[in-house]
Amino acid sequence: MSELNDDAIALLRRPIHAWVTAHRGDGSLHSTVVWVDVDGDDVVFNTAVGRAKERYLREDPRVSISLLDPDNGYHLVSVSGKARFELEGADETIDRLAKKYLGVDSYPFRNPEEQRINVRVTPDHVIHNGG
Repeated sequence: MSELNDDAIALLRRPIHAWVTAHRGDGSLHSTVVWVDVDGDDVVFNTAVGRAKERYLREDPRVSISLLDPDNGYHLVSVSGKARFELEGADETIDRLAKKYLGVDSYPFRNPEEQRINVRVTPDHVIHNGG
């Protein structure tokens, strides 16, 4: 396991959009933009049950999460590991991410028909450049 250093954690805690890359069933790659945060040693993002990234990660939990500092194109962090899922606390997580990224107390795009889920990734490998 690789660990995130203080600068990588600080970058992940900023309201910068990240992208997640997962493997589709045919082996091709699926990338999507997400909101991220750090919780302990884990990088966390939130999605809805049934969305493509959640389905692909259930089939193959290998995942990469990358983030590039918009103020410095050489300041980046990329984490790879295996996705783990948790339903408990997922609604609170999306609200916390909405506060971080949008400055609002509650996720404004909530669909009452969907169930939110957290995806946790403990880094197996970290690429970090402090710029």
